[in-house]
Amino acid sequence: MTGILKRFFGYWKWLVGVGVVFAVVQIMIMTGLLTTYWATILQKACIMAIVSLGLNLIYGFNGQFSLGQWGFYAIGAYAAADITYRWKDNDMAGLAIVMATLLVGLVIVAFLRKGKAQRISLGVLGVAVLGWVIHLIVTGELSPWIYLKNICGMVDLLPVAIAGQIAFVFAMIFGATLAAVISYLFGLIVLKMGGDYFGIATLGFTMVVKVLADNADSVFPEMKGARGMVGTPQLASWFWAIFLLGVTVVVVRNLLQSSSGRAIISIREDETAAKAMGIDTTRYKTLPFVIGSFFAGLAGALYAHRYPTLHPTAFHFIKSFDPLIIVVFGGLGSVSGTVVAAFAWAISLEGLRLLPQGMELWRYVIYPVLLLLVMLLRPQGLFGGTEIGFLKSKIWPRRKQHVSSEN
Repeated sequence: MTGILKRFFGYWKWLVGVGVVFAVVQIMIMTGLLTTYWATILQKACIMAIVSLGLNLIYGFNGQFSLGQWGFYAIGAYAAADITYRWKDNDMAGLAIVMATLLVGLVIVAFLRKGKAQRISLGVLGVAVLGWVIHLIVTGELSPWIYLKNICGMVDLLPVAIAGQIAFVFAMIFGATLAAVISYLFGLIVLKMGGDYFGIATLGFTMVVKVLADNADSVFPEMKGARGMVGTPQLASWFWAIFLLGVTVVVVRNLLQSSSGRAIISIREDETAAKAMGIDTTRYKTLPFVIGSFFAGLAGALYAHRYPTLHPTAFHFIKSFDPLIIVVFGGLGSVSGTVVAAFAWAISLEGLRLLPQGMELWRYVIYPVLLLLVMLLRPQGLFGGTEIGFLKSKIWPRRKQHVSSEN
């Protein structure tokens, strides 16, 4: 624990820098110096950075060309929006599903893991069963589903602002987890493909998700299908946007600098050689795909609570090229480049709206021309695979070898 805290506070300059950026922007929003429009653009940049970091993990670091990020982005958005939409209407079914999913996950951990993780899981499950027994004695209701809904209903005893944030957090976790689980099941089938075939399969997945969103009202009436889901609580904020972006950067950075990260990168360099060295290529192709999809679902959940309308056209397969553009523009295999490119993408695309009246549509000409010039002048991207600050890989000192000489 001491070592973790030491490493954490070893990057205090970056922590202070992020804190200062957050505080300055927050003060500008509160005082009106930064309009709601530009505050939304900054949040959109954070959302796109999270999606793109997930794609960079899959494509830039693992070498799997994927166009499925937007599909998992949509899954996270709709799953999270449905939970908070029901909560707003005093329907605790959504939160109860999250609770049931958590309990099922704890059961799986209790069976598959041993040691401290198993003990914690069994302890939480024991508390849940004890609560169910007490609920049965007090209310006479045997149904575990009613028990979970009543437990979730206790959230409304808190102030509305706090209750909304709790529901929002659970919704984000559920949306991201659902995207990760679906990506794992989908990956079992398509990760055997390689190169362009994998890209086409993931593009097809994105198209299928969009069609399902168009017709979602046949199963979930509140989603309203092709008409668009209206009335999702606007619970996202600048704090959540920059906080989740920071968490994503740290998780990706720590993963890449671990032994698993080196195995992931080795597959990109030469899959055959990695397999010959004993690396489980199936596992280390699935891992970044699932984690990248988790971040896509997390960004989708954040997006769903930033805009009042959730429409299927926002998840058209053409939009799946946006994170790909950001990753290539920033530099394949560069976390720093992806973050910078995401902000440059969002600000430049919206900034071009400030062109003189009658020339607004020219932004769709100027923007691709700028991208084309960057690709011609710097084909490796802005950062070209390099990192800045604490994102740089550590260069460990060579161990001194003592050679004994015979006299």
